[in-house]
Amino acid sequence: MRPWRRVAAIASATALGVGLLAGCGGSDSSDKKSDDAAPAAAGNFPVTVEHAFGSTKISKAPKRVVTVGYTDDQAVLAFGVKPVGMTDQYPNPSGKSPDINTQWPWVKDKWGDTKPEVVMKNGDTGPNYEKIAALRPDLIIAVYSEIDKGGYEKLSKIAPTVGRTKAEKEPFSAPWQDNAVHIGKALGQEAKGKKLVQGIQAKLDKAKKDHPEFAKQTAVPLSWYKDSIAPFTTTDVRGRLVTGIGFKGQKKIDEVADGKFFTVLSPERIDLVDVDHLFVINDKADQEALKKFKLFTNLKAVKKGNVSYLLDSEGPAVGAAMSQGTLLSLPYAIDELVKSVD
Repeated sequence: MRPWRRVAAIASATALGVGLLAGCGGSDSSDKKSDDAAPAAAGNFPVTVEHAFGSTKISKAPKRVVTVGYTDDQAVLAFGVKPVGMTDQYPNPSGKSPDINTQWPWVKDKWGDTKPEVVMKNGDTGPNYEKIAALRPDLIIAVYSEIDKGGYEKLSKIAPTVGRTKAEKEPFSAPWQDNAVHIGKALGQEAKGKKLVQGIQAKLDKAKKDHPEFAKQTAVPLSWYKDSIAPFTTTDVRGRLVTGIGFKGQKKIDEVADGKFFTVLSPERIDLVDVDHLFVINDKADQEALKKFKLFTNLKAVKKGNVSYLLDSEGPAVGAAMSQGTLLSLPYAIDELVKSVD
């Protein structure tokens, strides 16, 4: 299962805001195209990166990077590299240009007028290998991805490819910190990756310090999905962010999810989200539908008004920032998450 928006593979664009695609980039001749010559990544090379499928040697600074993972483009951007190809995590409305995935508040300035090619859409069974090959990459990043060994081998025939971290047992379960440093190493910038992670960790620590009351409360991020309540696990990026600012997580959800990053609750298990605070990640239509669901309105957090309703891809797109959980989106997500509770 791919990330749920990451989840458009399973849900429609309006079905669920759970943030985490094969068209070409823009055709306007005034735009900077993805096939323009790109400066090489600034970093120390050669490097060898150990990952889930073996090890990959990157001999020199890459000039043409393709990202296959759902949020890998943002990680690469954080290191000053604009991918020539990327995956659309959120469905881009038909005919809309530029791609909404390049227009989030936390990435827009990084992309500038560059329009990368889309090598996979959320919902596709896999990347478009022919399109990736046509982009002539010298490095492929497939970290926040469910690419398997077979897919990795196909990508490796095109260019050196870095898969998800070696320690990651289930796709999308690695801590965002590990993914950031892992990608930084592939770009010859491991030290910078660690520094960027430290900066975000300091921001999380400050939120904890400023709000000691969070530590006394259990909180769960969830979405309205297929007419049901669907909470995220504590190992999912959204769950990690909630605990990262100081709340206690609901570990029982992890048990029910059985290795997945979320689970859909039956009416009998609504008790799992009967906690102190809820973070609802959906766009407006789904938020309104959830508010009419009696089992939801009977929860103690709802009755006490302890619910943060976070728009996913609409408006400030706080849900998207949480769902992406990248070096670029996290500072924005942390500020907005704390603000939603205050």
